Amino acid sequence: MGGCVVSVVWSCLALGFLLALLVHKVSPTGPGRSPLSQVFQDLLRYGKTKQPRRDSWLRVFDVPKRWFWHFYAVSVVWNGLLLVLSLTRQIPPWLSDTLSFLSGVRWDESPAPQLSTLLVQLLLWSHGVRRLLESLFVSVYSEGVMHLVQYIFGMGYYIVIGLTVLCSDHSNDGKGVDSLFHQLDLGHLSGAALFMWASLLQHRSLVTLARLRTGSSGTVKTFDHGVPRGGWFELVSCPHYFAELLIYVSLGLVFGGLSLTWWTVVCYVLFNQALAALLCQEYYTRRFEGYPRSRCAFIPFVF
Repeated sequence: MGGCVVSVVWSCLALGFLLALLVHKVSPTGPGRSPLSQVFQDLLRYGKTKQPRRDSWLRVFDVPKRWFWHFYAVSVVWNGLLLVLSLTRQIPPWLSDTLSFLSGVRWDESPAPQLSTLLVQLLLWSHGVRRLLESLFVSVYSEGVMHLVQYIFGMGYYIVIGLTVLCSDHSNDGKGVDSLFHQLDLGHLSGAALFMWASLLQHRSLVTLARLRTGSSGTVKTFDHGVPRGGWFELVSCPHYFAELLIYVSLGLVFGGLSLTWWTVVCYVLFNQALAALLCQEYYTRRFEGYPRSRCAFIPFVF
């Protein structure tokens, strides 16, 4: 199963972030950096990891980090639309042509729905809904910023990921709606179970981070950063990033573990979130004296 063009795209993104992770480890971060190095670091960082003293020409491309909710709004609308189209088997020609190009397989305008695809679409849509609600009502954003390129990339990400789901399990073997529940297997159940657990882990981690600024009352008391403690924060600096990886692994299990296309997505998420977690840990160890050195950045006991 899987796509040709879309697999290449995700493989290139995964390789790009792996290289960025490696280059960051050897790239100078102090004064006297070259303009190219400054641009590189500026494209990697957002929010609290943005370096405090940046040239004015770099700040021209800043947009508020609180605009993260735009990403999830796009996800809810776009991936919800794709889910409805899949359920109703009303794939418009422009979409079937796009999927044919991305997957390398000719798409019928009304392909028989597969339970794996529908379940991944539903879980991905619910993930977007949860993250949108958390961004609007749980997370407390300061005046942190991200690069305009990061914003544009994030807006496009959830559009491409929705198309990737459809490209990842397109077997079109004639199974119809009536046989959907007969397709249910252990991969669907285990994947859904891991998805729910990882989603809960991510939500609890985000609540912990929010309470560093609100306290138990829920009223914002500060926009400063603190050291998160308790739960999985005792193992890793960024359990919410680890949970994000587990969420995408769980969707791979729903696909039966057979979609090579989806595993290229998982590799991209792995290196993307590893880089973000490393930057966060560097911030914590630089900012807070006595920050627990036993904590890994991203994956417990590994990295």
